[in-house]
Amino acid sequence: GGGCIIRRGRHVYCCLVYPCNGVLLVCKCPLVVNRVCRTADNATGFLCDDRLTCIPPSDLCNGDVTCPKGADEDTHMCSDLPNNLPGGLVFRCGNPQSWLFTDKKCNNFNDCGDCSDEIGPYAGCAPCGVYWWPCIPVDFQYCSCIPRCLCRDGRQHCYDWSDEYTCPKSLTC
Repeated sequence: GGGCIIRRGRHVYCCLVYPCNGVLLVCKCPLVVNRVCRTADNATGFLCDDRLTCIPPSDLCNGDVTCPKGADEDTHMCSDLPNNLPGGLVFRCGNPQSWLFTDKKCNNFNDCGDCSDEIGPYAGCAPCGVYWWPCIPVDFQYCSCIPRCLCRDGRQHCYDWSDEYTCPKSLTC
């Protein structure tokens, strides 16, 4: 058998011609395009139609065209979030109804509302970075680290007060 590629607008179909009981059959199927790439900071991203531009997942379906040909605002992809998004760009929170783009995971902020994007077996986050202090925060905005710039500011940010007594003074926020 042979094959060809047909383009209809933004949709690409592969046509496979193959014999079946002496009859040539044509099968049309959407051509799967790998949309996962690595951004400049080595994070998982979305590959635009130009096959050169790699954007952070959170730039998808936000109403602002980021890709040169607008693939990041594709009507079909954006019509049923997160189900129509390419795999690898979505993180499911501890609450199955909640999700976020993978570039919002492991950013030291409680984006899921239950800290499942920062701690636990599915998040897979590295320990606090150099600009963060590890502790159990009193503010639910954070999960397991607070910005070091909050240290020694006269206010309790960690349950054990380590931000005021142990954490070295750092840059201002």
